Amino acid sequence: MKKILTLLVILNVTACAELRDVVNQLPQGGGVSELDIANGLREALDLGIDKQVSKLTQTDGFFKNELVKILLPEELQKVDKALRDIGLGNLADEGLKVLNRAAEDAVGEATPIFVNAVKDITFTDAKNILLGNNDAATNYLKSKTETALYDKFNPVIKASFSKVGADQIWENLINKYNTIPFTNNVNPDLTDYVTGEALKGVYTMIAIEEQEIRTKVSSRATDLLKKVFALQD
Repeated sequence: MKKILTLLVILNVTACAELRDVVNQLPQGGGVSELDIANGLREALDLGIDKQVSKLTQTDGFFKNELVKILLPEELQKVDKALRDIGLGNLADEGLKVLNRAAEDAVGEATPIFVNAVKDITFTDAKNILLGNNDAATNYLKSKTETALYDKFNPVIKASFSKVGADQIWENLINKYNTIPFTNNVNPDLTDYVTGEALKGVYTMIAIEEQEIRTKVSSRATDLLKKVFALQD
């Protein structure tokens, strides 16, 4: 068993070294230039934003997507259970839905921030991403956009709570829960919570598209993507 593991490690290190050598020798490396690699990574991220993040802005983009659906924070799970126990399941369902509606509203603000981050990718960035893990591009984008997205999402979600009636629904929900005997009153910061969950959802969907492009040749929709990502195959 140890021999097998050792062999696998050696093969993996060798494969990574060979890929690194190919990339470092560009533009002689199979007709793929430095500009191709940078543009290929930009194209891959643009595709993830256009194909996956845009889905989240649609009605039920969060609510009916089990990968990113926003569930209740821990302190509100007891609220949900208590309301269902006394026959107010419909009210609890509506409370969960409006949290996801607010996130769907906010994600529409993400695209310009992502576009600017993608434009700034250098060849060095692109090379590191190509040589990195299967979520290296997503992590790069996260490092460049997370703070700006939080600042953009938070006020939108706050406004959306008012627009979709979430603030009133949750005030009603929490007030009802707080009247149940032998329960402790709750008053969570739902805006901050939903903002954080919306960010997680965005990066989750981008990571899905990155994984597809890296592992499935059929997902490389253009000649440039095929040429660049063939280096890692």
